[in-house]
Amino acid sequence: MTAAPVSPLRAAIVPVTPFVQNCSLVWCSKTMRGALVDPGGDLDKLKDAARRAGVTLEKILLTHGHADHCGQAGMLAAELGLPIEGPHEADRFWISRLDEDGPRFGIETRVFEPTRWLQDGDTVSFGEIELEVIHCPGHTPGHVVFFHRQTKFAFVGDVLFEGSIGRTDFPMGNHQDLLDSITGKLWPLGDEVTFVPGHGRTSTFGREREGNPFVGDAAIAAGRQPRLRGGEKSL
Repeated sequence: MTAAPVSPLRAAIVPVTPFVQNCSLVWCSKTMRGALVDPGGDLDKLKDAARRAGVTLEKILLTHGHADHCGQAGMLAAELGLPIEGPHEADRFWISRLDEDGPRFGIETRVFEPTRWLQDGDTVSFGEIELEVIHCPGHTPGHVVFFHRQTKFAFVGDVLFEGSIGRTDFPMGNHQDLLDSITGKLWPLGDEVTFVPGHGRTSTFGREREGNPFVGDAAIAAGRQPRLRGGEKSL
């Protein structure tokens, strides 16, 4: 009996912060070297998850600048000597507010400067894994998505959720930009793409195109895209 092939990209979701934000521990199955996507808090929990998985952390990857996603990234980077890559520099506004925003939401946070701001079309890597960077503004102006083309797997932050989309009523949010990001940049990647959202359960682009009331094919065709006002779980 032939054993099933091992995926080159492995991932584990580790919920953190009072907002139950999906931090992802991602790693190369060949080298066991990896990264943390959006380590917003609960750093001991995240370090323990990496230790138990046998993963050597190479870097921190950030989808956007909201406190629950990146509030403790600078602290972890300083402690472990890791570079921070992302988000797009348009989110400098949000990162500069972390010292003020964190306490408002009951999260210890600290302002930091990423090692590398990301642009649409960039790539990030760890071990032998390369992820494509897709700039998807709307929830925040500098939001990025990380996509592994070989396994059709994406880390979308607060752009898209199972049955919902990211809020756009925060400063610098833009509802039409978000719709354009999802339909113009994510849908073309393929219905079979599985994605990890910033909160809640994983889903696929195909499933969301079928039934998402905000960006599903039927909703787009009918021109009815209601605006969220705190109806989903993103910060």
